[in-house]
Amino acid sequence: MERPVHVRDTDYRKTVLPSGIRVVTEALPGVRTVALGVWVETGSRFEPPGWSGIAHFTEHMMFKGTRRRTAQRIAEEADALGAQLNAFTDREHTCYYVRVLSEHLPKVTDLLADMLTASLFEEEAVDRERQVILEEIKMYEDSPDDLVQDLFLETVWAHDPLGRPVIGFRETVESLRRPDFLEFVSREYRSPRLLVAAAGDVDHDRVVEQAADLLSPLTAEADPRGARAPSVSLDSTYRAKDTEQVHLCFGYPGLAQGDPDRYVQSVLDHVAGGGMSSRLFQEVREKRGLVYSIGTFSVMYRDAGAFAVYAGTSPERAREVLEVSLRELDRLRQEPVPEEELGRAKESLKASLMLSLESTASRMFFLSRSELYYGRRITPDEVLAELEAVTPERLQSLAQRLLRERPALAAVGPAEAEATTRAALEAAV
Repeated sequence: MERPVHVRDTDYRKTVLPSGIRVVTEALPGVRTVALGVWVETGSRFEPPGWSGIAHFTEHMMFKGTRRRTAQRIAEEADALGAQLNAFTDREHTCYYVRVLSEHLPKVTDLLADMLTASLFEEEAVDRERQVILEEIKMYEDSPDDLVQDLFLETVWAHDPLGRPVIGFRETVESLRRPDFLEFVSREYRSPRLLVAAAGDVDHDRVVEQAADLLSPLTAEADPRGARAPSVSLDSTYRAKDTEQVHLCFGYPGLAQGDPDRYVQSVLDHVAGGGMSSRLFQEVREKRGLVYSIGTFSVMYRDAGAFAVYAGTSPERAREVLEVSLRELDRLRQEPVPEEELGRAKESLKASLMLSLESTASRMFFLSRSELYYGRRITPDEVLAELEAVTPERLQSLAQRLLRERPALAAVGPAEAEATTRAALEAAV
């Protein structure tokens, strides 16, 4: 019989069970709560053709009843323990997590494990939840600022599952049936793809014991997730919606999670559009009054990433917004960022990191993503040191690498503004 593999480092401990389940914990002194997450390395990019949205739909169904508990009983038990129970799905992971008083962790872990190993996926419950998700899709369609960002990723990765929206499409959600969920869970929810992470007032050995016992039904071999960079498209896409503004999202392929310059990209993101003192906010909103909202964002996955600008503006101002924004991005390619401006960005990022890590939940998420993407613990001090090591030369070098002459563009706005918006992009580049 194989033995578990253990790693110990003061407040951090890691155990890899013979089944392949990884357990990582971080003990935080002075707290009486704990946050625990069960992560599954599956998400929308790993869905079979025709099943877009099944990972997210499956996450919903895990709360809808098991052999031991009804959906109502799951909710009642969580409330009786004072537990904050939730879940989310992204492109590469699904996470089920809870925050609770540490004395109740064993009970709530049993609840989570029951959901993951014994959910029934009854057809009647599937049909009810389908309607909920269809309403969620409508809500998402009514939020053009969110919609345009997904449309941008769909444009950049037009020929790869990474570009599909996590929520799926109406037609695929309507087509999914109980056997599809059972097959998806059987194939994806396997022990080598499971990570159990906890932070707070936590007993590592107890978590390991429960993970080995309660998640044993999911024991099965699984091939490792490979890294295969998707092909990139720098086209433009327009979605007609009855809106007052044109919502623009334009940008470039970015860095993958493992790229050594990922912290440089964080600083670049902040300098360009990460706050009220950022270049785009100051130039486009404060000096010219062209927008109410503008900013940049980065997404990073195993083997790909994106760096983009979001702005909402009147159709007649779209061209100027694009021209001014692209000019500001070009300045980052052409000129080193002054030390004072760089220092402000680094201090802001460092403060945001440390402030965000003052809860057990945020520490659990930080710990989990380190393990999922790097297979080791990355400490806050390591991140602080990496941010501090960013220089004007490294920032300019990355800007030259990422900020190409022609961006990909996605836009959501009135149908009559499509031609002028596309023309604005052509004129701006």
